[in-house]
Formats: sequence, C-alpha cells, structure tokens
Amino acid sequence: MKQKFAYCILLISFWMPAVYAEEVGCVMTAWKLIGANHKVCVQAFDDPKVQGVTCHISQAKTGGLKGTFGVAEDPSQFSISCQQVGPIVINGKLPEEETAFSENTSLLFKETRVSRLFDAKRNTLIYLAISRKLIEGAPASSISTVPIKPWGNQ
Repeated sequence: MKQKFAYCILLISFWMPAVYAEEVGCVMTAWKLIGANHKVCVQAFDDPKVQGVTCHISQAKTGGLKGTFGVAEDPSQFSISCQQVGPIVINGKLPEEETAFSENTSLLFKETRVSRLFDAKRNTLIYLAISRKLIEGAPASSISTVPIKPWGNQ
C-alpha cells in the first residue's frame, strides 16, 4: 500500500509546473569527518506568473554520509526574501493562493513549498515558505511581501 501511494505522489509531481531555482552559494555550518559538511545554501527563483519578482530562499542542508548520498532529511530551517527587480507584470489573473516554488527536502515525503498569496486590498504579493510532510507538517515558516509599485518611469 505504501509503495503504491509513493508511486502516486511521484506521478503527481511530474504534472506540477516546474520552477527551478539557481543556487547562489553555500556556507558551511559544521564540519563532518566523513561525508559532506552541514551547510546553509541560498537559491534564487523568479516567480513563474509574476514577471519582475525574484525570491531568495536559504535552507539548511544536512551533511554526513546521508547528505552525501542524498538520503538525508533536511531540517525545516529556512528563510525567504522576495523583491521587485523590474516592472511587475502579472500573467493572467492570480488566484488567492498558489504554489510559486517547491523543492524536495527528503528522498520522498518532505518538501519546502513557497506559496504566493495576493492581498488585493493592499495591492501586495505575499510569499510564504513552509515545510510540508505528507503525514505531518512543521510549524516552521518564513514570509516576505512585495508591494506592487510602479518601476522607473512607469
């Protein structure tokens, strides 16, 4: 039963729109004698539906032998900062809440997800980073807001 469930989740993940992040860099946080060191890495991604917004997310990455072989579960420790980097162009109508980015933080069942919320009253985009587990989530979260403002002479 668990194996069928895992295959279904894997299949669903192929249908989700792919948003890729660029790795900006990593800083070592703990040296490990065997395997990769523990580190915090910073990645950048552009919102796929909102041109002119870039987010940077930092995440703790587990080292050691499990981290080296990609089977470690990364801790739910992250931070996010999103900024307007050009004229904001919204492609279509934005839903109240939508996934802007997600990344697996364990081999199968844990992910860091960035949801975009739109506060129409304040004309502001809100980016909320959370850790999700298939069975139980973590209360760890980080938030960044981007007020929609004119850019340059626009």
